[in-house]
Amino acid sequence: MESLFVSLLKIAGAVAIGLPLVVYLAQDSLIFYRQPLPDARRAEIAQRFPAATEVVLASADGTKLHGWLVRPQGTERAPLVLYFGGNAEEASYMLEAVGDPVRGDTPGVAWLIFNYRGYGASEGSPSERGLIADALAQYDHASQLPGIDAQRIFAFGRSLGSGPAVALAAQRPLRAVILVSPFDSLAAVAKRYYWYLPVDWMLKHRFDSIALAPALKQPLLCLIAERDEVIPTVHAERLFEAWGGPKRKAVLAAAGHNTTDAHPLFWSSIREFLAQPVH
Repeated sequence: MESLFVSLLKIAGAVAIGLPLVVYLAQDSLIFYRQPLPDARRAEIAQRFPAATEVVLASADGTKLHGWLVRPQGTERAPLVLYFGGNAEEASYMLEAVGDPVRGDTPGVAWLIFNYRGYGASEGSPSERGLIADALAQYDHASQLPGIDAQRIFAFGRSLGSGPAVALAAQRPLRAVILVSPFDSLAAVAKRYYWYLPVDWMLKHRFDSIALAPALKQPLLCLIAERDEVIPTVHAERLFEAWGGPKRKAVLAAAGHNTTDAHPLFWSSIREFLAQPVH
């Protein structure tokens, strides 16, 4: 009986040590689900979206990022949106909505859309530090583009992308911020799923947006999926409540985490928000 008890203790100890270690080592692949950009998709984009110009930008550490600039025609000083997508998203997805600057969902607005490092045709490996550095590089590049109104640069962060978008707002003078299915902190979300693990000790990529939110004065548009099955709405609500600047939110009734764009309030709310005057 004693030997059985000792064996059980050994098994329990192995699980207690081994499981956190496995999750710690696997967390990059759990957080960042890299997506490729097949050559066929790249060629399709060039054919279908002639207004989308391919861009290659070097981040602060030399990592080359690949993306697209969509610029409206006949606009001398266009507003521009920097897009930060979800953790399993190849960012050319957004060109389906904004790749045509005349007939798209945001006419008259320029978009700068990059794949995260390690995604698409961008080099490197994703990390919190890397994604934030890349966001800063993208803003600095956008603010120098001819024909772009540097006073009207917006950040649009979806899901995981809400982390880099909020961090960018804390370090650059954005006109405003759009967040879709955001979270208060990645640690808070992780604790919901991994309540049995010491998340605070283990998590390398924290994206602690709620710690930055009270000091942010840019206007915020927060779009929350009512039936978000990935990031429960409480995390978006906490971030919204903590935001220090003017703010508005739209709860997308019956929408799930991956069905927000089809909701009738989604693009109409974004168009209205982007059109607000500069004060």
